[in-house]
Amino acid sequence: MTAVRVKLSTMMFLEYFVWGAWFVTMGTYLGSSLKFDGTQIGLAYGATAIAAMISPFFVGMVADRFFATERILAVLHLVGGVVLWYASTVRGFGAFYAVLIVYALCYMPTLALTNSISFDHMKNPTREFPLVRVLGTIGWIAAGLIVGTLRLEPTAVPLQIAAAASMVLGLFSFVLPHTPPHALGQRITARDVLGLDALSLLKDHAFAVFILGSFLLCIPLQFYYAFTNPFLNEIGMQNAASKMTLGQFFEIGFMLLLPLALVKLGVKRILLLGMAAWAIRYLFFAYGNAHSAVWMLYGGIILHGVCYDFFFVTGQIYVDQRASVSIRAAAQGFLAFITQGVGLFIGSLLSGPVVDAHVLPGGAHDWRAIWLVPAAGAAVIFVLFALLFRPRAQAPQPEPAAALAA
Repeated sequence: MTAVRVKLSTMMFLEYFVWGAWFVTMGTYLGSSLKFDGTQIGLAYGATAIAAMISPFFVGMVADRFFATERILAVLHLVGGVVLWYASTVRGFGAFYAVLIVYALCYMPTLALTNSISFDHMKNPTREFPLVRVLGTIGWIAAGLIVGTLRLEPTAVPLQIAAAASMVLGLFSFVLPHTPPHALGQRITARDVLGLDALSLLKDHAFAVFILGSFLLCIPLQFYYAFTNPFLNEIGMQNAASKMTLGQFFEIGFMLLLPLALVKLGVKRILLLGMAAWAIRYLFFAYGNAHSAVWMLYGGIILHGVCYDFFFVTGQIYVDQRASVSIRAAAQGFLAFITQGVGLFIGSLLSGPVVDAHVLPGGAHDWRAIWLVPAAGAAVIFVLFALLFRPRAQAPQPEPAAALAA
């Protein structure tokens, strides 16, 4: 392994270690320690969605035009680390929410920046990138194991661990390979940044149904991100954060299976499997418990590989196949804006009130009723997508390495 590969792999490990350290268990901390209600927790998890809608402007109109990518990465993580540490000291919702949005605006652009740095220093990105990106998943797993094993979930310590790791990555970024701005001297418009040129693809009925289905599915998805860890802790699952990392372990396995599955089943069936997995996961959570039906909880966690890889990664591959080379980047940007931005933000507005509507006397929750809401939503979207999505004949499927890199 070359020195450059080692640096890029370390960068990815730290990048996703930071995210995994605070994001998974924040809901438990906000609910049990700060006594925020479900609506407030949902809004807090929407901070990253807000940043996902704004960060393309930063990456496209600032990072790609004026500064070396590794230096921007360094500054964002150093500033972000300070902001996140401050967030760990804030107790009121209004102040915490504002600070968390500032932090998310620092962090979310770094996801694209780390990919950009990696691609710029690879001779064959389709084969090399998966081997580097997998370190990000391992970093997420490591963060969950540390937080869960040390029983830090209801405390502010995970935020502080993430803040410290962010500052470490900020300093490390100064020794990353030099990556000059891609669009130095070029004129870039908001239309370019938001991928609006990809709107022409919506003339294709199948593509329009795909975008609509992806957007709608991201609304019930936010229930999982915001409330799974509080749910598992409330019903008595021990070391919940560590056990949730099983989802990432299986994500790696399903990612490896995806290229073969695409060849055998095709894009539509794989997307439907991903949608169905979200509905089944929520049903498992609704009817599982920490005792006789604990297997259902594990099943819901393990399904993360199917939920994420078969839906999100396959969706990215489908967009790559449908878009011409000239608008391919715009199409991927548009997909991310609609799903990770708008879709998840709406989900953050709706999930919290649903949780608050099912608070029981004494402060516990009727989790069965809560999880049946996103289960029903995902199931309805599955049926509509199965009926309406009729893709044209697909282009030849990508090589396994290419699919992994998508």
